[in-house]
Amino acid sequence: MQFWLIQTLNSLALGGLLFLLSSGFSLIFGLQRIPNLAHGALFMLGAYIGTSLLAREVDFWLAAPLAGVLVGLLGVALERLVLRRLAGNEQGQVLVTLGVAFIIADLCLLVWTGDPIPVPAPEGLRRPVFLFGFAFPTYRLVVLGIAVAAAIGLFLLMERTRLGAMIRAGVDDPEMARGVGIRVSGLFTTVFCLGVALAGTAGVLGGPILSAYPGLDADMLPLALVVVILGGVGSLLGAFVGSFVVSSIYNFGTALFPDLAYVILFLPMVLALVFKPEGLFGRVRA
Repeated sequence: MQFWLIQTLNSLALGGLLFLLSSGFSLIFGLQRIPNLAHGALFMLGAYIGTSLLAREVDFWLAAPLAGVLVGLLGVALERLVLRRLAGNEQGQVLVTLGVAFIIADLCLLVWTGDPIPVPAPEGLRRPVFLFGFAFPTYRLVVLGIAVAAAIGLFLLMERTRLGAMIRAGVDDPEMARGVGIRVSGLFTTVFCLGVALAGTAGVLGGPILSAYPGLDADMLPLALVVVILGGVGSLLGAFVGSFVVSSIYNFGTALFPDLAYVILFLPMVLALVFKPEGLFGRVRA
């Protein structure tokens, strides 16, 4: 009983982090038609920036959004100065983002060295909470709550605002959106900044759970890719549902069948590509 409860709660906490990472990734992929392979590195960079801010006694709840803003500004520079010059060259954009991921990883190694850096949870959330007689870290439940709040906020942004309507139009049919006067290039920058800022913030929020270490990007990016493919490109609902499905498969697969963990993780992605390539909640493009 304890095993199943703890693994379920761990899956929910990891699912929350995956949603913060993959929601922006899904929107970027959906709007700009490129997989940003630097997304995992930006998550890791956010975690490292968070460690530096916390070392300077910046409050944790200030450090997380501040790291997100700094990573978001880097994302704006990447989109405007690099990706925009490669518009229409999907292969070039993929290779560039992969190269940027390697550059960020090496810079993190240079600045923060190769030793893992533990990130302490906020002081008020270090005491565990007791559920059904079992102790569980309070902070992980708070991360889940933050993810749900972020999902609601993104839903309201996408479904109840003019900006969201323009973004959805750009995702569904960028040519038609341009035809009715929507500045799709400006949407590219806005969505890219929002997506990478969410990744940077998630890096700090994930620090007390995962810590900051070299290779964190390579651990998180495949999970985000599976979430996007399984849930559907450009779909926030798909990113939300897919995040918790993938986190559950990953956690339980690693615990029960460690030798087959990656087979269990990537098998749903393969099946989705074969039988429902648009994803669970994606739309079939004409």
